[in-house]
Amino acid sequence: MPFVLLYLVVEIVALVALVSWIGFGWTLLVLVAGSVLGLWLARREGLRAMRAMGEAARDRRVAHVEVTDGILIAMGGLLLLVPGLVTDVAGLLLLLPPTRSLVRRRMVRAAERQVPVLRTARIRGDSTIVDGEVVDDPWSAPRPVAGVIEGRIEDPAGGPVVEGEIVDGTGPDGGRRAS
Repeated sequence: MPFVLLYLVVEIVALVALVSWIGFGWTLLVLVAGSVLGLWLARREGLRAMRAMGEAARDRRVAHVEVTDGILIAMGGLLLLVPGLVTDVAGLLLLLPPTRSLVRRRMVRAAERQVPVLRTARIRGDSTIVDGEVVDDPWSAPRPVAGVIEGRIEDPAGGPVVEGEIVDGTGPDGGRRAS
């Protein structure tokens, strides 16, 4: 209840101050122009945020910036719907990209202070993801069993034959074949 009373007092004081400064007609024009500009900005920025979220989903990356922008745009649109001069100004400021960027950074920092794991998730989400496949080390892969042909032991993988034994290069280097 105290918040509602504070809101009403602030809005009435701002409206009376603007009327006494520029007059009733100009104040009415400012309110209508602010609403029209705000609705246009809300539509434009909302569509832009939706496209950015779609691109992030298509690129398979975390869309934390896009989602935060979408939330701030929705808050700005909601503030435009609430009657009053101060809420219209606050809503317009949230719809402008530079102001929204400042608010977003402050929101993210505050959230990361409250929940430190969010910082780790944001850092990992901003990393580059390389699409590829894992290829096993050819030297550590299981090798085919050697066969005996004409009294000699041969290695199908091409290793040398020494005194009837297959030499595969396994030694002190941890199982790697020497080149």
